[in-house]
Amino acid sequence: MSPPSNDTATADSPIARIALFHGLSAKSLARVASIATEQRYPVGTVLFRAGDVGDRLYLITEGRVRISREVPGMGEEALTILGPGDYFGEMAVIDPAPRSADAHVHESCTVLEITKDQMEHLMLVHRDLAYEVLWNVVRTLTARLRDTTDKVTFMAVTGRFT
Repeated sequence: MSPPSNDTATADSPIARIALFHGLSAKSLARVASIATEQRYPVGTVLFRAGDVGDRLYLITEGRVRISREVPGMGEEALTILGPGDYFGEMAVIDPAPRSADAHVHESCTVLEITKDQMEHLMLVHRDLAYEVLWNVVRTLTARLRDTTDKVTFMAVTGRFT
C-alpha cells in the first residue's frame, strides 16, 4: 500500500479525522500524512500482543479494533473497541515499555501506521506539531484513565473484584 499524498491534507483527509491530530494546521497534517502507511487487515488479525515491543502507532480510518488482555482463568477481557477516528499504540511512541494489551481486528479495518522512529523524528523537527500532538495524547490518556477508574469502581461495588 502506498502512503497518503503528502502534498496537502485538508479537513476531510483521513489524518484530519484522527483525534490525535485535532488542531493541527494543514501543513502539519500533510507532514503527518507523508509518514503514514495505509494497511488493510481482515477480521481476527492480531496486530500486537501484550509484551511485544512497541514500534508503531495505529490510526483507524475504517472498521474496528478490539483492545484486550488475557485474564488467567477467565480468557480474553475486552478493554475497549475502537473505531474510525480513534488511534492506539501511541504509548509506544512515548514509552519504551512493552505493549500493555493485545490489539485484535474486530471488524475488517483500514489503518494508517506510523513507526516510532518516524513519529519521534517528526516531533523533534517540528516542535509546534509535537506540542499539539502531545496535548492530544494527554487528553486521550486522561479520558482512558477516567474510564478505567469507572470500571474498577464498578467491579469493586459489584463484587467482581475479589
